[in-house]
Amino acid sequence: MKYMLKFFKGLIVTVVVICLSFFMVTQLFNPSEMEEPIVIDDRPSVEEFIGTIAETARDLGAQNDLYASVMIAQAILESQHGQSGLGSAPNYNLFGMKGNYQNSSVTLETVEDDGSGKLSTVMAEFRKYPSYEASMQDYVKLMRNGVSWNRDFYAGVFKSNTASYTEATKFLTGSYATDSSYNEKLNTLITKYDLQQYDSPLKDKKTITVADGDSLMQIAEVYNVKVTSIKQWNQLRSDRLEAGQQLNIYHY
Repeated sequence: MKYMLKFFKGLIVTVVVICLSFFMVTQLFNPSEMEEPIVIDDRPSVEEFIGTIAETARDLGAQNDLYASVMIAQAILESQHGQSGLGSAPNYNLFGMKGNYQNSSVTLETVEDDGSGKLSTVMAEFRKYPSYEASMQDYVKLMRNGVSWNRDFYAGVFKSNTASYTEATKFLTGSYATDSSYNEKLNTLITKYDLQQYDSPLKDKKTITVADGDSLMQIAEVYNVKVTSIKQWNQLRSDRLEAGQQLNIYHY
C-alpha cells in the first residue's frame, strides 16, 4: 500500500510538471501572446531637417537671387534629408557636390543616370564640409559663379531669369543632375512641404503656448498655416504636443 501511495504521488507530480512545461512552451511560442518589441525611431523627420536649414536658405536665396525653395528641395533629395552617408556628419554635403572643399573630400559610391533613365554605379570624390551652412554657402557660390568654362552656366536658376521655381528646377535637370526626372522630384517636394514660403521675406513671428487638448491640426486652422510648416518652424519630430509647450508661428 505504501508503495502504491508513493507511486501515485510521483505520478501526480510528474503530470503537474508536464502540464506546466507544456503551458510555458505554448505561451513562449504563441505569436498572439508575444509582446511586440518597441522600436524607437530617433532619426529626424523631414520637417525637422527643413527647420535646421530653412532660414539660412531664405537668407542666402534673398541675397543671391536664388529660390530658397529649390535649394531646400535639393538638399532634401540629395542628402535624404540629412540622413545619407554623404549628407550626415562628418561630411555635411547636402547637395552631392563632387570634388573637394578646402582640400577635404570623401570617396563614395554613387548612381549616375545617362539622361535616358539608364542607371550605372560609379565611385566618385565628393566635397566634405564642416557644417550644413558651409555646404549651402558653397552651393550658392557654384550657382552664382558657374563653372570654370562658363561663369553663367547656372544663370537659368536665378529668380530674375525665371517666372517661377518650376523653370529653375527644369533648368537643373541635365545641368546639375543627370536624373532625367530631377525637376519632377524637386517640384513634388516643394509642393508637399510648402517650401515656397521661404522664397519670401518673413513678415511676422509669434510664440504661442499649447493648451491642454490642442493638436497641430487645430493650431494650423486657427492661424491659417499648414501643419508641415509648424513642424518645420519648431523642428518637430512628430505630431505629439504637450500642454505648456511653446510653438513659433510664422507668416510670410
